[in-house]
Amino acid sequence: MAHPTQLGFQDAASPIMEELLHFHDHALMAVLLISMLVLYIISVLMTTKLSSTNTIDAQEIEMVWTIMPAIILIVIALPSLRILYLMDEISNPDMTIKTIGHQWYWSYEYSDFTNLNFDSYMIPTKDLEPGHFRLLEVDNRMITSIGTAARILITAEDVLHSWAVPALGVKSDAIPGRLNQTSFLVPHPGIYYGQCSEICGANHSFMPIVVEALPVPDFLNWIDSAQDA
Repeated sequence: MAHPTQLGFQDAASPIMEELLHFHDHALMAVLLISMLVLYIISVLMTTKLSSTNTIDAQEIEMVWTIMPAIILIVIALPSLRILYLMDEISNPDMTIKTIGHQWYWSYEYSDFTNLNFDSYMIPTKDLEPGHFRLLEVDNRMITSIGTAARILITAEDVLHSWAVPALGVKSDAIPGRLNQTSFLVPHPGIYYGQCSEICGANHSFMPIVVEALPVPDFLNWIDSAQDA
């Protein structure tokens, strides 16, 4: 959960988000080193009046400033490609949940269970209970179990939406007539908040997403109670 004056990302709640945070720090260090080198060279050129033909016309220096950027790009690209493959790899999921975007609420269908689907609306400010977050709390949360590889099938019924939960490292467009998929695995119990990340109309700001991860026994109890409701 993000908090006021926060400058960085939210704490990672899934292995993929942990990889993304590590890659962010890795790329940021490369950018920082490049920036320091460029600023140093600019400061030297602006403060010295001396010049040398060895620096003005030198094949060695030209080779260095041609090869070094290529090496830096490779160092950044290889971890990035690894994470892209990890994010796209969805093999043998333990559970499948279909997410449908509407104007302006979400619907969830648990494909592995019979008669288990519901709509998820934002709770109005006047109906919030103590401890709930304004514009982020919903009447029906998407429930999953810890340690379970969940596949999320995402689509929309009317206009473009985007299902995004930053702490889980998940963001996928919901497009009418198209079925996108993503996945996540939550190792610890918790409640994770997100919002629609695609401008979808007048009430775009009022489409929160709440994912609650429960221990397996509690999740099975929730399944039984939801099917009986």
